[in-house]
Amino acid sequence: MIVDKQVEKRENANVKLTVTLDSSYVSGEYQNLLKDYSKKAHIKGFRPGKVPPNVLESKFGESLKAETTQRVLEESLKKIFDEIDEKPLPYSQPSLEDQPELDFEKDMTFSVTYDIYPEVEAGEYTGLTIEEPVVKVTDDDIQRELEAIQEQNAITMDKESGVVAKDDIVTVNYVELDEDGNEIEETRREDFTFTVGTKMNRYKFDDDVVGMKISEPKDIEKSYPDDFEDSDLAGKTQRIRVTITAVKQQDLPEIDDELAQDVSDDYETLDELKADIRKRLEKSVENRIRRQKVEQLLGKILETSTVPVPESMVRAELEQQWRNFLQQFGGNEEQILPLIEAQGRTKEDFLEQWREQSTTRLKNQLLTQKLLENEQIEASDEEVDAYITEQAEGSSMSAEQAKEHYRSNNMLEYVRHEVQERKLFDSLFEKNKVKKGKKQSVMDVMGRNE
Repeated sequence: MIVDKQVEKRENANVKLTVTLDSSYVSGEYQNLLKDYSKKAHIKGFRPGKVPPNVLESKFGESLKAETTQRVLEESLKKIFDEIDEKPLPYSQPSLEDQPELDFEKDMTFSVTYDIYPEVEAGEYTGLTIEEPVVKVTDDDIQRELEAIQEQNAITMDKESGVVAKDDIVTVNYVELDEDGNEIEETRREDFTFTVGTKMNRYKFDDDVVGMKISEPKDIEKSYPDDFEDSDLAGKTQRIRVTITAVKQQDLPEIDDELAQDVSDDYETLDELKADIRKRLEKSVENRIRRQKVEQLLGKILETSTVPVPESMVRAELEQQWRNFLQQFGGNEEQILPLIEAQGRTKEDFLEQWREQSTTRLKNQLLTQKLLENEQIEASDEEVDAYITEQAEGSSMSAEQAKEHYRSNNMLEYVRHEVQERKLFDSLFEKNKVKKGKKQSVMDVMGRNE
């Protein structure tokens, strides 16, 4: 069947597999296919199952050869992939380089290319130096969180005056105007709602609607810089007719014991809520700093490491990010694509924008896996249970409920891997120098000032 097979490793964990099949095997598969069709074919002038092979060949010869080629390729590749170490990644479909020639007088040779799991070589990962910022949770941080809770518990109501002010929630109808002041019908949008001051509207007309009243239209003229985010408006001056149809404002509750009690039955006083906010912020900052230290360390190790990333792996990561993007906006591709295309962008624009970050994330994952293998880090059942118990603290689930949740959703191996990674980096932090860096605010370290 298989006379020869050669695997040629290429860049970025891509391989070229060249296979030679015995001519008698290929010819035999062709004859088997002929027999099958002879039994099933219905051709005028012949009884079912009595069609001569030469008649079938004269009518369907090219189709039979194509099906034979497809069959021997699939069967031989299945057999080879069971035998060799260089198996294709689940999301890397082997690609045929050239259509092989079907000649029953000689062996058939064909080549396919595909991606395999990359061979990673970890560089130096001890004796390195990284920094961790110095961060302290302040009273201002607590106050900011309280104000966010205050806003979440605000009551939204119609504004009696109907006059728009900053921070009001407005509903508007708008339409672009041409040079003669005529409305451009295809640009009309009705019942669009946003909060004034957030600039969460295409034309950024927040300041222009301040002072407007319900039902009174206003023609607004806006000039946009060359680097404006919407390419259709960049470098242009646009006139828009805007009509306010609704104005709402928020009635904020007092920040007091009653607000704390509204947040949760766990709190009786504002001080109890503040203490819990501080504890939560400190834990969040601790986790964020740890992630920064891990990213720093991996970045330094990558400088002396070899971590090839196959294109199919990058593409799969980008597609997953695209699915997350769609989920975040609560729609499917058919719903979201027209919206982003209206802004002059495409799906490929987003994928290309994410490519560098996604590639780095994959390199970090591959390198981490290699370091786990090098250091032979394992996680016992007891360690996994302890991790789940820790994660359950402060949540609505007990430790046993959390364990059952992970168990029933087949996530225990995921948790085990999390424990292994935690142990790995705890060990690496000890083998490298972690020095104190600059003082940073909670907002800075949590990335909210970006």
